[in-house]
Amino acid sequence: MARKDSENQKKSMGALFRGRAIFKPLNTGRIDERVACVREWVANIFFYTKNGTTIMIDAGYNYARLQEKMTWLDIDPASVKHSLITHQDTDHVGALETDSEQLFKDATVYIGEIENRYLTGETRRKVIHGLYKLPMVKTNNKKVLLKDGQIFHIGDIKIECLLVPGHTWGHMVYLIDDEYLFTGDTIWFGANGGYSFIAMLAEDNKLAVKSLEKLERDLRARNMPLKIITGHTGWTDDLDFAFLHRTELCKPFTKKYVDPSAPYDGYEEDDDTEQNARNNLLGKVKTR
Repeated sequence: MARKDSENQKKSMGALFRGRAIFKPLNTGRIDERVACVREWVANIFFYTKNGTTIMIDAGYNYARLQEKMTWLDIDPASVKHSLITHQDTDHVGALETDSEQLFKDATVYIGEIENRYLTGETRRKVIHGLYKLPMVKTNNKKVLLKDGQIFHIGDIKIECLLVPGHTWGHMVYLIDDEYLFTGDTIWFGANGGYSFIAMLAEDNKLAVKSLEKLERDLRARNMPLKIITGHTGWTDDLDFAFLHRTELCKPFTKKYVDPSAPYDGYEEDDDTEQNARNNLLGKVKTR
């Protein structure tokens, strides 16, 4: 997947989803003192900082304005030495690609051992019910392969890896410091609750629903407050809201799955400004 592929996806996906009110990415800014994010069209990159260590969660598109927007948050790309990848899709690994600006060329990349098979070419990523293969992603970063249930530390930051296959075969979500769950593309937040992510983009929708059931059961057993942070539709601290419709698939061409708070065209970024990034915290998903 190269820079031109990201640009092509912007054009094709923008045309496909314009007016569907499906994507509602957070604008560039901060959720709280630890979590910041950059908006890249319809996707978010997240940065988690604690005691001087910053981890990047996912790496967005192969996107020309990433460094600019990071300056709005006073984050130096050179300070980011670790990147957690939920899955290898175009809009989650772009800043690590060989033809990107290489802002994170010295960062160690952490990715699930199953998901890594897409990067090696052992498995090809398929969407639209298996009819279309995405171009391969190429990166030269050092990689650490992760297992389901693995717990490790980067500095003082605790990271727990939870395998949630379905959207991709090796999709991983990350529970950080037992407080923040970064879910990538496992959950889609509509105005009335969370659903299994967009059906046409999954490898296996039945598996995705089964994985969400397991994830919900795991989180409820822990009985602790969480911020649940998605890759495309914002965040919530309401567990009931997050999993309210987990057995249903988001079907973007069905009127039911329309969120009035989502922009008409999520690929337009006119409302993503430095002034807002510096002065406003990013609120959780508004419900109706």
